[in-house]
Amino acid sequence: MHLTKTAFVVALVSSASILCAAQAPAAAPISQTTENAAPAPAADSATASVIPSASSILRPSLNAVQQTLAGLNTARWKRGSVRDEASADINSIAQDMQAHMTPLLKDADGAPGALSKTLPVSRHVDALYDVLLRVVEAARMAAPDDQANALRQALTSLNTARLALDDSMETVAGSQEKQLVDLRVTVQKQAAFKCPAPPPTPVCAQPSAKKPVKRKPNPPAATTPGTAPQSTPKKPATTPANGTASKPVP
Repeated sequence: MHLTKTAFVVALVSSASILCAAQAPAAAPISQTTENAAPAPAADSATASVIPSASSILRPSLNAVQQTLAGLNTARWKRGSVRDEASADINSIAQDMQAHMTPLLKDADGAPGALSKTLPVSRHVDALYDVLLRVVEAARMAAPDDQANALRQALTSLNTARLALDDSMETVAGSQEKQLVDLRVTVQKQAAFKCPAPPPTPVCAQPSAKKPVKRKPNPPAATTPGTAPQSTPKKPATTPANGTASKPVP
């Protein structure tokens, strides 16, 4: 396996989980279960539309493994502990593919591009490959040639599929990492950009209110020095006709 799990875990932190794990009905072939699954929602990113789903990568090889195990006849194998252990491994693989692999594939197909859903599938396929490898080694020693060859072909197909799944996960992780880097650069540019200060708003000078003009009182009439102010002339006393003078009116 040419892609380390550590890189996937790091990429897993940056991705968000989309759907919860769903249970699929047991005893149904993987091909029928995945094909009848609900269609995946449209992805927001362009990566999800380009990267193939987990079931499309693994389904052909998993179906080949199922058919090969179903066609085995361990009664024709050499008796001994090797056959007994191989029979137990074969039953374990058949049960595990129905009980665990089917719902894992359904979850991964429902969240295209989500490493949090694809990573469990990759781990399970790796464990399945290890168990199938033990069966192939046991068949090489105890099974007839036709059965041993069929198991080797199924193992080769499964190995090719799991490597293709790892390549797909690596592509998704690289795309998400690039998006994070671009987003970080954009945020840094926005933080460093300073908007120019707006020009000061001109204050319109309002006309000042005119103060009311106080009118000065008219000055008194000026008199010429050395002259007495004129007084109102008194009326002269008139002499009545009888010859008696009247008193002047003050």
